Amino acid sequence: MANYVFGPVPSRRLGQSLGIDTIPLKTCNWNCVYCQLGRTMPVVNERHDYYPPQDILAEVRQTLETLGPGKIDWVTFVGSGEPTLHASIGWLIHEVKALSDLPVAVITNGALLYLPEVRRALVPADAMLPTLDAGSPGLYRQINRPHPETTFERLLDGLIAFRQEYTGELWVEIMLVKGQNDTEEALCDIADALRRIQPDQVHINLPTRPPVETWVQPPDEDGVMRAVAILGDVARVVHPAAGSLDLGDSEDVTGEVIGIITRHPVRQDELERALERRLPGQARRILDELKVSGRAQVVERYGVRFWSAAPAHYPDDAQSKRTAPGSPR
Repeated sequence: MANYVFGPVPSRRLGQSLGIDTIPLKTCNWNCVYCQLGRTMPVVNERHDYYPPQDILAEVRQTLETLGPGKIDWVTFVGSGEPTLHASIGWLIHEVKALSDLPVAVITNGALLYLPEVRRALVPADAMLPTLDAGSPGLYRQINRPHPETTFERLLDGLIAFRQEYTGELWVEIMLVKGQNDTEEALCDIADALRRIQPDQVHINLPTRPPVETWVQPPDEDGVMRAVAILGDVARVVHPAAGSLDLGDSEDVTGEVIGIITRHPVRQDELERALERRLPGQARRILDELKVSGRAQVVERYGVRFWSAAPAHYPDDAQSKRTAPGSPR
């Protein structure tokens, strides 16, 4: 089982993406209401090398050599939380680019871009995908539930400063949540912030993967159309990725599954298809053994079953509804 590298997995924007995970589940300075990886417990904001950088790089090198050309479109730093909390991410980006001609992307919440050392570390990446779900401090706290040090002002200032220094592709992500940031007022605030940031693209995402809070719902069609109209020509709706989940050719198929669902919860039907391609007739047995072993869990959202890592914390419906805006605590 790989410790730091997973996939390739089909990505909404990056084709077949080989993921590099630099931090343990779930190490993050946000606790977003829509996060597919469960709640952040506790929310942390300390930068250090959570794993040895040389070990991460060695696994990337081995994976690239094993997969060979044509299997990967992008190498992406993304995974179990916020990748910029790993202090050596800049060194890793540089070394990964030296290994291959593949473009490198970083999916980040952007909360640490106010730090000059973080901006310098990320400049070599070919694409940066930071998050901006709100255009005001109140809604930012309500949706992203950040560490107290990662204020909205620092988030916005960091994004503006990074745009001024960065020559790669800057694609800002917005996760639309019904009744939260899909209103005209909320979207106008976001549009004002985007005009200050000047990203190359704006990607409107919908919470189709299992959101941690059960009350989180995707916007209706009117909400999506309103977002496209207000955010302007640079914005587009990014629909769920279409593609095949690659479980590789390792003898440890269960380990490969764990490696993917720890960073990227997968629909049960998608996982069954991938297992059938890998080991025909064995999908049901493998999933049963995986659940019995205690290494994975099934999470149901929107009437769909998703497989996720066992340590991820998803509250039950009663616990989750106590966190809904306007609910008594």
